Amino acid sequence: MIPFDLPAEIPVVELSWPTRIVLGPGALARLPAHLGRLGVTRPLVVTDAGVVRAGLAARLHGVLEAAGVRAARFEEVQPNPTDRDAAEGLAAFRRGGCDGLVAIGGGSSIDAAKLVQLLTTHEPPLSRYDDAAGGDRFVRDDMPPLVAIPTTAGTGSEVGRSGVATLPDTGRKTVIFSPFLLPKVAICDPELTVDLPPKLTAATGMDAFTHGLEAYVATGFHPLADAVALDAVRRAARSLPVAVREPHDLHARTDMMIAAMEGAMAFQKGLGASHALAHALTPVAGVHHGLANAIVLPAVVAFNRPRSPTARRSASGRSPPRSESRPGCGTPACARRIFRASPRRRSRTRPTGRTRARAARRSCSRSRGRRGERTVIAARATRRAARSPRRSPRRARGSHAPPGTAGTRR
Repeated sequence: MIPFDLPAEIPVVELSWPTRIVLGPGALARLPAHLGRLGVTRPLVVTDAGVVRAGLAARLHGVLEAAGVRAARFEEVQPNPTDRDAAEGLAAFRRGGCDGLVAIGGGSSIDAAKLVQLLTTHEPPLSRYDDAAGGDRFVRDDMPPLVAIPTTAGTGSEVGRSGVATLPDTGRKTVIFSPFLLPKVAICDPELTVDLPPKLTAATGMDAFTHGLEAYVATGFHPLADAVALDAVRRAARSLPVAVREPHDLHARTDMMIAAMEGAMAFQKGLGASHALAHALTPVAGVHHGLANAIVLPAVVAFNRPRSPTARRSASGRSPPRSESRPGCGTPACARRIFRASPRRRSRTRPTGRTRARAARRSCSRSRGRRGERTVIAARATRRAARSPRRSPRRARGSHAPPGTAGTRR
């Protein structure tokens, strides 16, 4: 297995970053155990009509009922949540005598559950907690636990610290942010995403891709975010087309769930103009958030390209041009620089091509894969050049000397 790759058999693993993440096909079966660990006996299941129609809500309730867990339901979340969704969800939470929440669906359902979670112990209006106005200082850590179960791979809200809603008193999509809004557990089961329509798969996947790309090129300094952002870009680039064409490919679906989580982990470093425009476009035109990002991203990349050439090359997965390659990178330009910089023996004989090849292998720290092959090719070329030029008359004797000149001196 190479770095960033998936094993042939996808296991169910539990991670913590800092949310506890249960990832893998069949992970939904572990929900009752985690509710028990959190002390939740009467959860409110928050979802939307699309998840109900797809049969995923019934599947969730079947798992809970088999474990003897009785849950209340709130299934009216809108595609772009508002304060009304939060108020209606809060009423369902109180009617059911609930002590925790389970959100199943896309980013809208999970965001709505976070807002309900906030209002269970905090006074309205939600605009009081607007992150742009410093409202995060009013959020306390006394809320009931939330378990997030994504059925799309896009927003990464299952590992995010914010909820987004369109509020009438701000007149825009408003971000409510606090580390206390992190779900206690994220159950990421790729089997829940295989029936997602291709268009919605593409739109949500482009949201994950844009999170990774914009987080990586954001101007802040966060090397940990940079690492996971690049991995999110690579996974989305290789697996989103597969997930759209072959929706039941569990490797591609798992890859996209990882990309969505990594994008949400990374954008704590920052985002960019694509998300700024998409947040404005969604409430005005009623466009899906991921589709809005896909529409504006090419123009934003074209605008930013001259200002970030290094980030552009790295995010595309391509190596720097040979003229810009660094020492030790394994390109022919690198090999030539190594040869020039290598200390020469103080002897009357010139180093042989084989000696130079050994020096290249020792000096080049990345002599594996295709780059290593380039180093070997460069070494062979140098070896050939070392045998041919400026040979002494004595070495010129034999079959390589022109007829009638062997043994003569000039």
